[in-house]
Amino acid sequence: MMLEARGLDVLLGDYQVLWGARLSVAAGEIVALLGPNGSGKSTLMNTISGLLRPQAGQILFQGRPIAGLPAHRIVGEGLSHVLERRRLFPFLSVRQNVLLGAYSPAARATRDDQLDWVSDLFPVIRQRADQLAHTLSGGEQQMVAIARGLMARPRLLMVDEPFLGLAPRVVDQLTEVIRAINRGGVTVLLIEQNVERALALAHRGYVLESGRTVLEGRSEDLLRSAEVRRVFLGG
Repeated sequence: MMLEARGLDVLLGDYQVLWGARLSVAAGEIVALLGPNGSGKSTLMNTISGLLRPQAGQILFQGRPIAGLPAHRIVGEGLSHVLERRRLFPFLSVRQNVLLGAYSPAARATRDDQLDWVSDLFPVIRQRADQLAHTLSGGEQQMVAIARGLMARPRLLMVDEPFLGLAPRVVDQLTEVIRAINRGGVTVLLIEQNVERALALAHRGYVLESGRTVLEGRSEDLLRSAEVRRVFLGG
């Protein structure tokens, strides 16, 4: 496995959000992290990327423990995280935002080649290079955010809610780009609220409920699962 998270307990202040949460991602996979609002999905992803520290549990990336490492060290190990709601620098240009993803020494060494690759994936990077980020549409901002994450030359790209608030046409475009990123050798872990859309894209999925991993399996099995219907629809 490229990524393994085992038995994670995570607190936000005095409130425990994750209780023994777990997941694993093999090299070359697309894995979906599913669950109702408030189930702990973003907390789990933020813990993996070093934005939060677990109270208990273990995180291994390519066989090496990374729990407790600062976020910039984890990026340097080859794990990049695209946060929910894009988090661009609004008064920097598109090009400036994208280039910020290549701050690590390893990424800087191949920055121009990587910029060419992400510009081919997202033509908006070339077309709007000098435009301020806050003037872009939501879909264009999401493309810039993913491009910035890819500039770090990750082996694993984590994307939190890539389709949130976007028009169906843009969702279709981003879906195909995520597939192309994966075909290009980047493993992907994503959070998505739409279960059918997520599992149509992913090879496997995990379901969180109230901070606990309650279900995992192949996408086609989860789509048929009565337990998935219970978690998301009740009853």
